[in-house]
Amino acid sequence: MRVAEKGIEFLRKLDTFGGVKRRWIIKVESETDFNYGKLPYERNVDELLNYGIINLDKPPGPTSHEVVAWVKKLLNIEKAGHGGTLVPVHL
Repeated sequence: MRVAEKGIEFLRKLDTFGGVKRRWIIKVESETDFNYGKLPYERNVDELLNYGIINLDKPPGPTSHEVVAWVKKLLNIEKAGHGGTLVPVHL
């Protein structure tokens, strides 16, 4: 199976998981060398912990640094960080 086909299969799995049917538009199909990575659902737990991203919706209150400390403690890992903090929107 080509990488582009695996990518489309992954998007379909996301639809199934989220329960929302989306219309996906693929602008460019290209091949990726498997020596330089793999699709997220093909990674084992160690790879996910070492190279993965946790998409976390931080509640108001704790700082981003506190949440990172909690994640490190919960997962028993030495390295973790955050990609920035968004200013909360008050409606």
